[in-house]
Parts: sequence; C-alpha cells; structure tokens
Amino acid sequence: MAYKIAIGTSDGVNVDLKFGEVKSFTIYSVEGKEYGLLEVRDVPEADTSKEAEASGCAPSGCEQPTQGCSVGCGGCGGNSSGCGGPGELTEKIAVIGDCRSVVCKKVGFQAQKQFEKKAISVFDVECTVKEALDKITFYYDKLDNHQSLKVNR
Repeated sequence: MAYKIAIGTSDGVNVDLKFGEVKSFTIYSVEGKEYGLLEVRDVPEADTSKEAEASGCAPSGCEQPTQGCSVGCGGCGGNSSGCGGPGELTEKIAVIGDCRSVVCKKVGFQAQKQFEKKAISVFDVECTVKEALDKITFYYDKLDNHQSLKVNR
C-alpha cells in the first residue's frame, strides 16, 4: 500500500522544524520499505494581522495585547513567531491532508488534535530525515503486514 509522509525540514537532511515554523513540507512517497522524494509543498501564508484585529488583539508588532487577549508579543506564547490562530492551522493541515503521517521536531497539542481527527499520525522527532523515514517505514511495514513489532534478539 503506497502512502505519503510529510516532513518539516529546513535543509532536506534533518528534521529540524517545529510544525508552526514549517513554510513548506517535504513529501516522500512510500511503498513497503522503499521511499523517495515526491515533492515539496508550500504552506500558504496567512494574514495574521486581520485575525488579530478581529479577535481584539494587538498586531504582532510587539505591542501589548488588548481587550483581554493573552497571546502577547508576536502571537502564540509571545515567541514572535505568530501562530495565526485556528485558520492558519487548518490551512497548514489541509496542505498535507493526503499524507499518512507528519514528522516534525515538535507538533503542538492543537495541531495534534486536528491530525488525530484526520487519522494522520504525528511523529515528534529530532534526527535526520533518512533516520526518521527508515524507522517510520519499518514501523508501517510491520503494521500493514500484521507482524509483531518486537525485535528478536
């Protein structure tokens, strides 16, 4: 059974991006234990300033939030990255909606819940792309062929 894996990588070598940092996903096509680069999919840029204004928050120019908004400077968590809210999350997940799994350095709770609803597995790892693909394809091959995941020693 062929499937796709989306990976958050800045250099094509390492899984080094958090889900919120990904500007494009590297998509691999997998058949059995074999995989190959399929494409790179860009994530549409969200206009976070309109969402911030609509929610009564200050724009992400490091001003203080207004009207009880708790996002602070730069959006989510005050880390200046700006999450763009639920709209951006939905758009980003839609870009990889045909993938069996997503692999990033870290995927937040809200994104994990959305992936769960779409039956897309989430792998939080920090390693090379090759290492991640080798382990995940091994796992899915065993799972798809109803084999034990136990390693015989």
